[in-house]
This record gives sequence, C-alpha cells and structure tokens, in this order.
Amino acid sequence: MSEVTIQVTVLRQKDPDSAPYEEVFDVPYKPRMNVISVLMEIQAHPVNTKGERVAPVAWDQACLEEVCGSCTVRVNGKVKQACSALIDTVAPLTGNIRRLHLAPMSKFPTVRDLVVDRSRMFENLKKVQAWIPIDGTYDLGPGQRMSQKDQQLAYHFSQCMTCGCCVEACPQVSEKSNFIGPAAIGQVRLFNSHPTGKLNADDRLEAVSGDDGIASCGNAQNCVQVCPKEIPLTRAIAEINRDTTIYRIKKWLGK
Repeated sequence: MSEVTIQVTVLRQKDPDSAPYEEVFDVPYKPRMNVISVLMEIQAHPVNTKGERVAPVAWDQACLEEVCGSCTVRVNGKVKQACSALIDTVAPLTGNIRRLHLAPMSKFPTVRDLVVDRSRMFENLKKVQAWIPIDGTYDLGPGQRMSQKDQQLAYHFSQCMTCGCCVEACPQVSEKSNFIGPAAIGQVRLFNSHPTGKLNADDRLEAVSGDDGIASCGNAQNCVQVCPKEIPLTRAIAEINRDTTIYRIKKWLGK
C-alpha cells in the first residue's frame, strides 16, 4: 500500500502589513494526527513543495485540549480548534492524498500566518462588565444559593473560552460593523443570572442596548452551530433581547 501524504496549503502572512500568500507543504500521514501535529511536522521540516526551506509557520496554541481557545483557525473553510481537529475527520482521503487548507480567522487582524489579534473580543467583555464585582477585601460569608437547574445552565455559559469561532461565523461581524458578537452576549446572560452579578445587570443591559449591541444580531444562528463547547448562544441572545426590551421600557417610564 502506497504511503498517504497530507498536502497542506497554508494562507501565510509575514506581518500585519504584508500581503497574504499561499504556501504548500507535504506531510507524511500518521494515524490519529490532528492539525496541531501537522503544523509541528512542518515546523520541524519547513520545506515547501518547491524544495525551498522557508520560515516555519506561526500559530497560537496553549492547552492542546480545547480549553484555552487560542488555536482557532479555518480548516478547509470551517472554523475549528486546531488541537481537536483530527485529520481523519477534516481531510478525507482521495487516492493517497489528504488535502488540508489552513487559514487564519478572517474577522480578526492577522498578526502573522495563523496568528490573529482577538483583542476586540476582550474589549467587548470589558464593555459588558463580564465579571462579579467582589474584590475579596471582606468576608461576606456564603452567597445566595442557586438552584441546580440554574447552575447547570450557568455552567454551559461559563465554558466560553473566547476562542472567536462564533464571531468568525457571524455574518453581522465585518470591517464595517462593531457588533459586539454572540460571545459577549452569552457572558451578559451568565453574569446577569448570578445572584451577585445581578447587582450590575442594568449596566450590562445598557452596554448591549446600543447600535453595536443585541439589536444588530441578524438571527443567522451560525454561532450556535460552530461553538466547540455547544453553548446555547441563541438562547442567550433571545433572553437578553427580551431583557433589554424590558429594561428600555422601564427606563423610558423612569422606573
């Protein structure tokens, strides 16, 4: 049986101001490889299909177990975590070739090769105050109890790792739009349901009531389909949409 080769096309970019270009590498296939292991093979032998020794491909990674969200890339056109994207699944075998196209997320500025700047997501988390305002200076004792049902739902939203998949898939996010995005809205849902987080619920609803907030969602529902943690983002969007409507009516009535 002939050996199987992974033909890897990488959309590269030297720096933020350079033009992108494609470079092709051949990597010997091994069972149970994922995208990260393919990139590591290229890093160890950075020679393209023209026989030229080139700079190793740059990418982000940290936990390698789909927890940190740093290795998000587009794999054959679909946004995925490189650490959990198995070659057997994302690059079907045709003859003795598995074709793999890797590109950085398109909704974020490219830093180099597959590395992007996700600062816009972290700025949006600051905008919606995605935290519980307790500094630990005083012992306040045990907090208010949450029902098991509420805890289970909160756990889903707490799994968000700010990976950027939902932002990448959202058609409302573009260079011409400042839409806050599904991830930040999901965190508003998380912290507004927390017994202590409710103290700042109106501040968060005010933050998502502007032109770049919840009203900019087009209900495409792509976010919930690509989220690697299967977070119920469309539920969060629907509930926060309702809460902001009630908030604005009360604000208009002066209550």
